[in-house]
Amino acid sequence: MLDRFFKLSENNTNVRTELLAGLTTFLTMAYIIVVQPSVLSGRMFDINTGMDFGAVTTATCIAAALASAIMGLYGRYPIAQAPGMGENFFFVFSMLPAAGVMIAAQIKAGQIPADSTTAWQIGLGVVFYSGVLFLLLSMFGVREKLMEAISPSMRNGIAIGIGLFIVLIGMDSAGLLLKDPNTGWKLNTRFDSPDLIVFFFGLLVTAALHARRIRGSIILGIIAATLFSVVLKYGLPCLGERVMAAPLVKDSMLMNNFMLADRIVSAPPSIEPTFFKLDLVGALSWAMAPFILIFLFMVLFDTLGTLIGVAEQAGLIRDNRLPRAKQALMSDAIGTVAGAALGTSTVTSFIESASGVEQGGRTGLTALCAAALFILALFFSPIIDMVGSYRPITAPALIVVGTMMMRNVSKIDWNNYAESLPTLLIIAGIPLTFSIADGLALGFIAYPLVKLLSGQGRDVKWLMYVMAVVLVAYFIAVR
Repeated sequence: MLDRFFKLSENNTNVRTELLAGLTTFLTMAYIIVVQPSVLSGRMFDINTGMDFGAVTTATCIAAALASAIMGLYGRYPIAQAPGMGENFFFVFSMLPAAGVMIAAQIKAGQIPADSTTAWQIGLGVVFYSGVLFLLLSMFGVREKLMEAISPSMRNGIAIGIGLFIVLIGMDSAGLLLKDPNTGWKLNTRFDSPDLIVFFFGLLVTAALHARRIRGSIILGIIAATLFSVVLKYGLPCLGERVMAAPLVKDSMLMNNFMLADRIVSAPPSIEPTFFKLDLVGALSWAMAPFILIFLFMVLFDTLGTLIGVAEQAGLIRDNRLPRAKQALMSDAIGTVAGAALGTSTVTSFIESASGVEQGGRTGLTALCAAALFILALFFSPIIDMVGSYRPITAPALIVVGTMMMRNVSKIDWNNYAESLPTLLIIAGIPLTFSIADGLALGFIAYPLVKLLSGQGRDVKWLMYVMAVVLVAYFIAVR
């Protein structure tokens, strides 16, 4: 039955491989279960947004499970979904302050009574409306047509750019890269740091197993890094007080954040504090209209880029088209609408899905497995917290996946500069702007202009010209 529905044999895979891929994808994106409530509640920044940490945790898991299940059953692609990084920071640092100012002005003008609404409730309403618009674009096939308008070179460039982005995220998660005010990033040369020791150990194990084509190499690497972390932290006392007193050890993520779970199973946190608490009336004000458009733009291109990149990596593109693209693009839109009602920010396709694809995932069974694990995670939050909160454990998986995605570089038409230059802007733009959406925008604006000026304007689909104009207007007038 599973073989017939998901066409496992047709995609040269089996149930075991798909479940293993789903587990791999879940483990590499499980950090969102911890990070999302930390961001939206403000706990990560020592502020209080008013959103309940536990409620956001439950809303995050349910929204991720729902969207991933729709992707698996309806779109039948090995891509898991969850509330997106980037959108959540924009929610807290840009939209909530603007909503707060709007509420204060309305209270002062006597338009609304005090304590009638909050910034985060209006914020969820904004996310809801952006999701509705996103859903309409999907239903009418606008996003599908945009995907088909992208040239093969640019499509492969998206996969490469996302691969570099994944590597950058992995290096940052491991502590291998440090923020620098002059250059943006610099290398952390303290290779004797416990965090880097765990990272390099996991990377070597994962890379060696992967090079030997051992199935489950990425998961085995995560398990090995987890066990090594336990030994390193709780075995350090036997190394003597001098080692334990060293500043490098005392300040490490391993020493401060990683600890064995005191429990294995716990009841899920209540979702009541955020469930259907969104303010749909306040979100319809003119002051919030630009934020609805910004969220729409961010999720549109984040999902589009991720879907193309992962599908290209999995070899699922057929004749420059993605079969069932409309169905695949519906899942994140529904997830965003449902997520806002539950109490979390924009849901999007996760680039970490590439780790499951590299593990052999080729069908929706991979996404369905990840969906089930998000629900199970609600009951095993202590374990998820232990592994997901210490990111040097999962960072090696991202490095390996990013490496594999680089092989698409050979598919770019480097001899045609009208194709290669915009593609290069995407490849460099995604990791350097730390945003899939912004990286795509650079290439999408440059592509029709370069093609037109080089006398190849007829090769460009009309929708790409429209998108270039819309993106320029967006950055000038809205962004």
